[in-house]
Amino acid sequence: MTRLLLTLLLALLTGCASGPKFTVDDGRKVDETLLAGMRAYGAGERLIRPAIARSAALQDPACDKQWELPFAVATSAGWSADDRVAWARALQVDERLTVIAVTQDSPLPMGTRLNHVAGQASDDGEKLLEWLAEARDAGKPFQVGTAAGQAVQVKPFEVCRGYTRFAPPNTPQLQDYHWLLSLHPLEVTQAEPTPDEALWAVLWTQGLSEEGGARMKTYHYAVKIAGTLYNLATLASGVKAAALAADAALSAAKSAAANVASDFLKQQLIEQGRALAAQKLREGLVDAAQQLTRQQVVNVMQAAAANRGSLSGISRIGATAFERADAWAFTRMAALGAPPLAGFTLHQKLVQRGLASNAFLFDADRLAALNKVAAARGFEAEVTALLGGFRAEALVASIGAMPLASAQGSFSFDSPDDPGAGRFSRGLVDALLDMPAESGTRKK
Repeated sequence: MTRLLLTLLLALLTGCASGPKFTVDDGRKVDETLLAGMRAYGAGERLIRPAIARSAALQDPACDKQWELPFAVATSAGWSADDRVAWARALQVDERLTVIAVTQDSPLPMGTRLNHVAGQASDDGEKLLEWLAEARDAGKPFQVGTAAGQAVQVKPFEVCRGYTRFAPPNTPQLQDYHWLLSLHPLEVTQAEPTPDEALWAVLWTQGLSEEGGARMKTYHYAVKIAGTLYNLATLASGVKAAALAADAALSAAKSAAANVASDFLKQQLIEQGRALAAQKLREGLVDAAQQLTRQQVVNVMQAAAANRGSLSGISRIGATAFERADAWAFTRMAALGAPPLAGFTLHQKLVQRGLASNAFLFDADRLAALNKVAAARGFEAEVTALLGGFRAEALVASIGAMPLASAQGSFSFDSPDDPGAGRFSRGLVDALLDMPAESGTRKK
């Protein structure tokens, strides 16, 4: 009897000692805004991961290449206790590396937790991210281990350069356009893009790299990638260290934007777009594309011009190539057998919702340029129908000269309208290339 009691006591003590090792949702109150950002972040990853895989079929011999994985991951490592609970509630993510999006051919299902990458083991999500990035960029099949004790082979696939990613959940409005990686604001997910529209977003991002990369490289060409926060962000822009940097970068971008457009004008245009979205909700429009007035559409497109004109750093350089990225994506959509007008349908969805602080809602210059490309392929009537019955040239004429739209002048990082001081003067992605991976705070 004594031996049995001792055995039971030992088992009890052992169980208490092991305890819950990883964060679970204990029902506590969390930051609801951050929670919404995490959910939108997950929706964005689920949206673009299959589209990235579709883009691999392009096999364009003319574009620079990079490696991608058939799944996306996230980790709550380094976040505060409350925020780790938010990750668990929003996406069932804990400190381990957790799969949050997959392609059709992914060897790992949603929710898989990893603890081994290429023969190296850890429960630290950030450390696993480093190893995963290294294994991906080697471009060869490698093995990962799951928390369930399975060994799974992962095969990276090649795509055109220009990672398509979304802003970290703590800075949902952040946007950064770089030849290596573009971060799109989470508001894009509110338009509920279709798979074809998601493919447009991926191809557009790759096109920006291909068509605008040389111009962007003129201002800064970083040669170090491995071992930097950038490498981690290519897998999970929501990793804590990158999220902290994003917060600082967003503040720097807002400061720079004040030198490009007056706060009053920019806010006025953005408020017009918000008013349009509010009106839609009040009126309960069933077919918004047919019921929007021309002036309402014009207002939102002006807000898109203001957004483009307010970009700073390397994003401001990239903005001068937006038209060429549009044309690049249009051509590649057709090459993949996808509807080339998906960019117009995504644009119209964003117009209907008044979402203008992103790169996918066309301003007047871009609409005019892409409409010419579409018309040359015999799509002019279809474009008019997609724009709610408004002809593209009529919308452009209504907007008239918009001083904030697509400035084509030369740029200098020490010019009055784009100050070069500070780590984030060229944007978040460029700063991440100079920040070591170990700069993040890891949960021990």
